[in-house]
Amino acid sequence: MQMTSNKLDGTNYSAWSQFVELYVTGKGKLGYLTGEKIKPAISDPSFSTWVEENAMLMSWLLNSMTPDINASFLRLPTAHDIWDAVAQTYFTGNDASQIYELRRKAHETRQQGKSLASYFSALQTIWQELDFLNPYDMESAKDTATLKTRIENERVYDFLAEELRQAAMLASPPHESSALITIQDSPSALVSSGSWKPEDKESLFCTHCKGTKHTRETCFKLNGYPDWFRKKGEGSSRHKGGKTESRAHTTTVHTPQPQYSQAQVDHILKEYAQRLSQKDASCSLANTVSACVKTANGSSSAVSGVGSLPLTSSMSLSTVLHDLLTGTMIGLGRERDGLYYLDLNWHAKEDTGQVHQVVGSSTSEAQICCLLAKHHRTSFHPSFNKSSVPFSIIHSDVWGPSRVTNRSNTKWFVSFIDDCTRVSWVYLLKEKSEVISIFQSFHQMILTQFNTRVQVLRSDNGGEYFKKELSAYFHAYGIIHQTSCVDTPQQNGVAERKNRHLLEVARSLMFAMNVPKSFWGDAVLTAAYLINRMPSKVLQFQTPLQSLSKTHSLPTLLQIPPKVFGCVCYVHIHKQHRSKLDPRAQKCIFLGYSTTQKGYKCYHPPSTKILVSMDVTFLEDQAYFSGGDLEHSLQGENLQSEEKSWNVLPTLELNSVPSSVPSSGPALDSREQASLDQSNDQLVVPVTGNPEIVSSLEPTTPVDSHVDDSNMPIALRKSTRTCPSIYRYPISNYVSSHRLSPSCKAFANQLSSVSIPKNLQEALNNPRWKAAMVEEMEALQKNSTWKLVELPKDKKTVGCKWVFTVKHKADGSIERFKARLVAKGYTQTYGIDYQETFAPVAKINTIRVLLSLAANLEWPLQQFDVKNAFLHGDLEEEVYMDFPPGFSTSSESGKVCRLRKSLYGLKQSPRAWFGRFTHSMRKYGYHQSQSDHTLFLKHSNEGKVTALIVYVDDIVVTGNDIMEMGKLKTYLAKEFEIKDLGTLRYFLGIEVARSKEGIFVSQRKYVLDLLVETGMLACKPIDTPIEQNHRLGEDVDDTPVDRERYQKLVGKLIYLSHTRPDIAFAVSVVSQFMHAPCEKHMEAVYRILRYLKSAPGKGLMLYKNGHLEVEGYTDADWAGSITDRRSTSGYCTFVGGNLVTWRSKKQSVVARSSAEAEFRAMAHGICEMLWLKAMLKELGVHSKDPMKLYCDNKAAISIAHNPVQHDRTKHVEVDRHFIKEKLTEGLICTPFVRTENQLADILTKGVSNKIFNSALDKLGIRDIYAPA
Repeated sequence: MQMTSNKLDGTNYSAWSQFVELYVTGKGKLGYLTGEKIKPAISDPSFSTWVEENAMLMSWLLNSMTPDINASFLRLPTAHDIWDAVAQTYFTGNDASQIYELRRKAHETRQQGKSLASYFSALQTIWQELDFLNPYDMESAKDTATLKTRIENERVYDFLAEELRQAAMLASPPHESSALITIQDSPSALVSSGSWKPEDKESLFCTHCKGTKHTRETCFKLNGYPDWFRKKGEGSSRHKGGKTESRAHTTTVHTPQPQYSQAQVDHILKEYAQRLSQKDASCSLANTVSACVKTANGSSSAVSGVGSLPLTSSMSLSTVLHDLLTGTMIGLGRERDGLYYLDLNWHAKEDTGQVHQVVGSSTSEAQICCLLAKHHRTSFHPSFNKSSVPFSIIHSDVWGPSRVTNRSNTKWFVSFIDDCTRVSWVYLLKEKSEVISIFQSFHQMILTQFNTRVQVLRSDNGGEYFKKELSAYFHAYGIIHQTSCVDTPQQNGVAERKNRHLLEVARSLMFAMNVPKSFWGDAVLTAAYLINRMPSKVLQFQTPLQSLSKTHSLPTLLQIPPKVFGCVCYVHIHKQHRSKLDPRAQKCIFLGYSTTQKGYKCYHPPSTKILVSMDVTFLEDQAYFSGGDLEHSLQGENLQSEEKSWNVLPTLELNSVPSSVPSSGPALDSREQASLDQSNDQLVVPVTGNPEIVSSLEPTTPVDSHVDDSNMPIALRKSTRTCPSIYRYPISNYVSSHRLSPSCKAFANQLSSVSIPKNLQEALNNPRWKAAMVEEMEALQKNSTWKLVELPKDKKTVGCKWVFTVKHKADGSIERFKARLVAKGYTQTYGIDYQETFAPVAKINTIRVLLSLAANLEWPLQQFDVKNAFLHGDLEEEVYMDFPPGFSTSSESGKVCRLRKSLYGLKQSPRAWFGRFTHSMRKYGYHQSQSDHTLFLKHSNEGKVTALIVYVDDIVVTGNDIMEMGKLKTYLAKEFEIKDLGTLRYFLGIEVARSKEGIFVSQRKYVLDLLVETGMLACKPIDTPIEQNHRLGEDVDDTPVDRERYQKLVGKLIYLSHTRPDIAFAVSVVSQFMHAPCEKHMEAVYRILRYLKSAPGKGLMLYKNGHLEVEGYTDADWAGSITDRRSTSGYCTFVGGNLVTWRSKKQSVVARSSAEAEFRAMAHGICEMLWLKAMLKELGVHSKDPMKLYCDNKAAISIAHNPVQHDRTKHVEVDRHFIKEKLTEGLICTPFVRTENQLADILTKGVSNKIFNSALDKLGIRDIYAPA
């Protein structure tokens, strides 16, 4: 049921609430809204009635809201909760800003051609809203009535003033029933208006035309005919004796009369008559006449006099518009849209108080005279044209110089304001010439953080914007520099008003806490920080950062609770900088927020140092600087005494930007802290990963140990660190992007900047994800994926859900937002909903082999994505699915989806899709590799090869046949709906970066996301992933931990080991305790995470080594497991000098000797090398030399070559025969390698830091994201 047509949209709460309250009260259900109708107990007989009526009230409320608003209150349990939640969200109460806006609106409301009824109704609506927001709270009813009467009188005055301005009461046709004012016995005033009608008309006689019923003063022949007379048939010009008489163009405005009560009319006319009767002392009356003015209600007012009326000191009104003495027309006004425009061909001059026509000069000469005499500047009206794309237009202005030198010796500041979002950046300057370097740094920051370019820069004509270097920079980047006209700052109004706003806020901050002027720079930076986070009327009461987030995915902001600028604060002193009896904190002044660190910026005047820390206790009601003389100096009355009293000119700033160009922008959470630059350029903080917590806990200056702390506040004597270790190890110390090319850096930034919705509601609130869901549904319907049917009685449905991801282009930009509908296949039953399910997926080992070949042979790598891949497979089984969440079918409610095509999540979907894809590839002439069935190959007659590998719907194509690759792309686009993602950059969570040196693969984003998810982003890093000589095993006495969480973490680490062989052994160990993990097992997992923190960007480097030989290393740790004394095998293989496969696995049986353990490991290594040789052969890579398998156990090597059977070999007889056979065929050879050169050693045991790092270097593990 709909209670009101005026649905709640977020801006009309007041009217909506009144409608709803009236409706609910009429239904007798108001108690459900106010909470007076309490929910009874379940056992109470009235419980069911209460539930039904509460649900009815809830449906009424939700149906009276717009869909985007009612979704926020849908889950609340009672109507009372919804009513209170809506009130808390949209009701502002006695909001001073809202009352101010309403009063301003009432003051600025004009009639503007509307009828009096419409005009008065508009004012009445505003007045009622003011009464609602600001009720009359009086103890006495009589006082309330008196106050209400006074307010109503004031409102009548406001309405009457507008009526006088518009001349609405005087501009009525000459009828007694509609005229508000008539004039009696007036010699000259308003004669031509036609509104003078004596009571006895028959006795009047005109001495001019000899007519009756009028006098000479009102004779139309003498004074001119009005418009209403012409409408009755009289001509506008009368000819007499061949001479034409010019008559004035007199106007009459017909205004519809509002429906007022008699009391209102009497009150308005009474007030108007009183105003007419008042004598103005500023009027210079030439003569006094005995006349009166009669109003419509019968009252009369005496005429004080007739003559000149001075409006201002330089302007006075004389007899205007019509010269009664000569009867000549001075000006002709033509009506257009309710206004009368004076003809521009008429020009006049003032002479002895009279107005005459300019005679004897041409029209052009008269116009020139007017231009020379009256020319003035053009009025600038507010412009409502605002760009729709962020950073397309940037406004800039420089303020200064300040008479007071800032704390950092700066005297200027430059501001940059985005026209679309109004986000502001402020930079302090020592000299105006620094604008060049500042803008270049600002522009680079925009390119890095938001992957967009500035198109237009608007500024004034300051010389700093016209330097050759800056002009050349504009030309290089295609930036248009727009400037205002000379001496026309209005054209740069956005920047001018922003500077004024910044200074107003800065002054308020300083005056409130008596902060000296030498800290004006910090106040301005703090003002910019706060303004970017405060709602703005220009942005429909959103903050600038919220407006920016609608079009750009912002990193996590450095949001910390705001504090009072200039207040007293106590910063913690670390124990290494104090003795046991020293104070634990030092008194400082709070000066704002750091833009590169998550902490408060505090200044210590005795040491003139800036401390950035989160370990701060604030006394926000206490000002650091007292008032007194300082209060006057803040307003510029005692500048000299201020500089003497507060000689605080700091020069050192710890843990902050030591440049002379501090800045304040939106303070976006940087992914990487840039190195501190000593130049005057503003630092550019590039984005490299996930949100970081930046440290500021640098050593602070120790306080004098002899200070008596008995009278100090508790915070100073007992201050403790709020978080002992969170901020000591910022992620920026371990990951950087300065080695990356601009394109790779932009791609890495894009990967880190996009957030994926965690649930359906969050996705529906974002229009981009909502559009992606609609696109997916359209694709499903286009493909006839299902048919809506009634669910058979003996069948059950499977559920479904939405999964969201982002597809990127080759340059790192977002290709599209992908919403995928996935069936909950885990609810299917074997034999009923599905039969066979096996479908191969690409091996990561195969992908690494192809990457190594591409690096050595310089093959191109292209990536494709199949849209709705599983929908291309036909479904043979009878499967019913629930309708997708978030969508509804009102016409066919109650029906379910019978699937015709396979869908993501169904157990048989991968098999159906892969079967369809395999058939298409074979049809086109490709054959499946026997080494990996997801690898499809095609050889040309010229000996060239094209390789395609598919992982579900992600496809990678490489090879040396460029023409065939193009044909393959065309064929795939014809067979399936694919998207060309360009050069391989991001595949299955693996980041691929390519340069002339080779190909680098890593999972940097995956590692950072994992650290954020586990809360280990700020943990203390460690050098190795597992303890040397660890004794990790099962312990029944140890405390168990959450098995699900443990399994989830280990599973993520297993996937991470695809590009991180350095954690392969550690992950292999912790994965052995998935069934019953304990605390020490979880601690081992956390140690791996701490190791990942030390180098999140570490990955595998594949170089161009000039050969394609296959080599391997194998090793074993005999009886290394303390639980069952089984050994651990480890091997790693190389193709073309690049590491491609590795493994660390506990052996299935107990080895009785180290030789036996090494022999089993050697057998595993040989199997892997044979697989590699077979794959390379299919790819057209042939090698006649035997493959080398390095081993550091001479006994195992001897057993492999010696066919003698003895006790040490009978347990590995099968492996011995297998190895011997391959040695005899010449496929492999087993050279000996020293233990210190055994690269597989780190895959079998925990080793020291030195051995570990040496092995990583030889394996090709690099970190291109390591900071300088």
